[in-house]
Amino acid sequence: MTTGIVTSAQTKSENRFGLVYGYAITANVPGKVNIHPITYKLNGIDIAANVYTPAGYNTSQKYPAVVVAHPNGGVKEQTAGLYAQQLAESGYITIAADAAYQGASGGKPRHVDKPANRIEDIHGMADFISQYAGVDQNRLGVLGICGGGGYSLKAAQGDKRFKTVATLSMFNSGEVRRNGFQNSQLGTIQERLKQASDARAQEAAGAEVIYTGVVMPTDEEVAKISTDLYREGFMYYYRTHAHPNSTFKYTLSSLIDLMTFDAATNMDLINQPLLMMAGSKADSKYMTDEAFEKASNAKTKELFVIDGATHIQTYWKPEYVNLAVKKLVDFFGKNLQ
Repeated sequence: MTTGIVTSAQTKSENRFGLVYGYAITANVPGKVNIHPITYKLNGIDIAANVYTPAGYNTSQKYPAVVVAHPNGGVKEQTAGLYAQQLAESGYITIAADAAYQGASGGKPRHVDKPANRIEDIHGMADFISQYAGVDQNRLGVLGICGGGGYSLKAAQGDKRFKTVATLSMFNSGEVRRNGFQNSQLGTIQERLKQASDARAQEAAGAEVIYTGVVMPTDEEVAKISTDLYREGFMYYYRTHAHPNSTFKYTLSSLIDLMTFDAATNMDLINQPLLMMAGSKADSKYMTDEAFEKASNAKTKELFVIDGATHIQTYWKPEYVNLAVKKLVDFFGKNLQ
């Protein structure tokens, strides 16, 4: 990561909408793509979201819409917003929301990270955007990025309002929290479940909430991380595209739910058209491959490999983002007619 990239990201962080991705909207200009910060209630919790409307948006017309689910630790102002804006530039009304208990959304204790909540967040975005002025409820798609990809697969298994399902750099949160990344922690599963159980017991007794994922490595320590996903992830989230609401931190007790979850189960329930995208150099690609193979009943399915890209590079690097967006526009265009 070059100094220029870091400096650019620091400049972008001053965006009046809080957006930290490249080429972000800085003002709502009539006739162009606009961003609309909104809040709504989901099971009593305030959800903070951004709705993007296409150029020339007219409430008397009907538009296809896409729900965009952000990565683990991410917020709507990062890559989820980038893809939401790019899709809006191609004529879609899009929504990107912060997960409940995370980002600018409500919910306590903070940073709870349970699969059921994340899946409900996606249903909630569908609830809201389906009622938004100009949205054609019969042309609704979902795009999930990283952890949001795994949760989008689960949401679409039951929620047939989603006529199409797409993922980018899908991350199976349950598999990784249980087995470790690339199955590196198989020997400590029961030990970690015990730690999570003890943390929940402590919370139930009214004691302090215990958090994990709070490590803040130095640049030197980051450079020594062997996996691209985590090395580049620390740079993305804490250096080049840092946002004050974005963190890897989550409650240790969440692992009870995370470790017993698997995004790749019941993939046969997806009967919608399915597009899964991953970088050819992504060390997380095995998760996309596993889930894709199990999608036996998808109306159509395609695995699109972005040549040369790592997992994190699909979040921001223009040449890879452009390839992914072009594929998404083609996919949604064919299936949300």
